[in-house]
Amino acid sequence: MINYLIRLACCAAAVYFMPQFLNDIKVSGTTAALIVALVMSFLNTFVKPILKLLSLPITILTLGLFSLVINVVIVYLCDYLVDGFKVSGFIQPLIFGFILSIVNSLVGSFQE
Repeated sequence: MINYLIRLACCAAAVYFMPQFLNDIKVSGTTAALIVALVMSFLNTFVKPILKLLSLPITILTLGLFSLVINVVIVYLCDYLVDGFKVSGFIQPLIFGFILSIVNSLVGSFQE
């Protein structure tokens, strides 16, 4: 449980500082960043596998590139669910998702 909380805190810190580098992403404060991290964790755990399964044929046809679209859809779902988190465009949410996955991977590798 403590490992999950550490990962959530690092993810929230990344969410809080990313709008300084990505212009199309807005986070209203630390509480919103923490909620975004929690919602992204939930969406990546439960919704993303379902979307990947449903879009498997198109993902195979595009040689895996459609999974990038799924990542952007997850970020937009988080935008819809969390007040104080606003996203626009396609490239910025894609970069946002990549940075969050890198942060989660780095924190996970240090926890083991």
